[in-house]
Amino acid sequence: MSEVVKKPLKITETVLRDAHQSLIATRMTTEQMLPIVDKMDKVGYNAVECWGGATFDACLRFLKEDPWDRLRKLRDGFKNTKLQMLFRGQNILGYRPYADDVVEYFVQKSIANGIDIIRIFDCLNDIRNLQTAVTACNKEKGHAQVALSYTLGDAYTLDYWMDMAKRVEDMGADSLCIKDMAGLLVPAKATELVQALKDSTSLPVELHTHYTSGVASMTYLKAVEAGVDVIDTAISPFALGTSQPATEVMVETFKGTPYDTGLDQKLLAEIADYFRPIRDEALDSGLLNPKNLGVNIKTLLYQVPGGMLSNLVSQLKQANMLDKLDAVLEEVPRVREDAGYPPLVTPTSQIVGTQAVYNVIMGERYKTVTKEFKGLVKGEYGKTPAPIKPAFVKKIIGDEQQITYRPADKLQPELDSLRKKAAQYIEKDEDVLSYALFEQVATKFFESRKMKEMAADTAKYYVNIHEIK
Repeated sequence: MSEVVKKPLKITETVLRDAHQSLIATRMTTEQMLPIVDKMDKVGYNAVECWGGATFDACLRFLKEDPWDRLRKLRDGFKNTKLQMLFRGQNILGYRPYADDVVEYFVQKSIANGIDIIRIFDCLNDIRNLQTAVTACNKEKGHAQVALSYTLGDAYTLDYWMDMAKRVEDMGADSLCIKDMAGLLVPAKATELVQALKDSTSLPVELHTHYTSGVASMTYLKAVEAGVDVIDTAISPFALGTSQPATEVMVETFKGTPYDTGLDQKLLAEIADYFRPIRDEALDSGLLNPKNLGVNIKTLLYQVPGGMLSNLVSQLKQANMLDKLDAVLEEVPRVREDAGYPPLVTPTSQIVGTQAVYNVIMGERYKTVTKEFKGLVKGEYGKTPAPIKPAFVKKIIGDEQQITYRPADKLQPELDSLRKKAAQYIEKDEDVLSYALFEQVATKFFESRKMKEMAADTAKYYVNIHEIK
């Protein structure tokens, strides 16, 4: 009888980023995170995802926190665990392509402030929009993980994914991630996909999915059996629904198997106990909508991620046309097909979703076309996975020429000009990057920070005067 080869499964914990982004709109504060860091640091995770994605914007816009300060504090606390962030390729953490010098500087500062692994993706899986960030990460001795945005459609054959994996390896990535942002990957397809990727590349393969459609745990089981190296999970109070499968459940699933994670359930239970009151408070306040905790099988029909669904509902509510939701959901796949089958991830999810809403509420398809949708068709975000029919291109952008080059190729270096524009606000090197990504929001934050500093100085002055007296 042949000896069973052990291949311990690695776990990346998402509670400090994607889990609360998915369930409570990225509203977990740094103050809520820090007390549990020491315990999380003892678990032995592959990594803790704690930064990037929407956390940067949310820190500045809603929490009035400096995201760079959060990263430094987390780095101080996690002495034995790698920290991971999500990075939108040439868009960094924003919604437009940035010049290469800004991308390079952001990568440099992210790693300098404590990030070990940068998960880099592009909303169109356009390799050209990934290269600058990957090269910069390599230069700074970080771990460059390229994430392929998983979706369905005629363009997405196994050959497509295998070719992408080879290109990712050739560009210098350290690992590959399947980024299933909508929970579309079903168990049988996971077996096929993981085996195909392992055959086409020597890179470690990580799988990221969401529980939205209800199949994610079973998908993880089949993916691990097929050879996936790492899975993303969330500690149970912030798991399931539009978040990830529960960490403790996956640890128990593989216990006693060749894939045994070796993680301590007692320690995980203590971490869960810490986060449970935070979840309960979010439920009581209305921040956590119970609907986000359920299963929506329509995800598999319309390929709409949980966050995108929330946006669609919000848009229709504002127009007093919530009764049109089913019609909009049916329109989304049609708009996707027209636009070259883009994956539905930030910002293409918002672009396609908003256009679908307009098509329905106007009663005529493409009677009104958003600026962003025109940009998508024109090529301002990159090359779509499938060609867009010439007649449709003509309908949307008229006589304008499609862009065939990498969008950032036409951007002049902008770091120096940004420094000049933001000079009055800059107190730390990283401030220019906050300004670059979210100018208006960052400006308000900087002004508020200055007022707090002046108030603190005034208070200190009066204390000193009192002591002299």
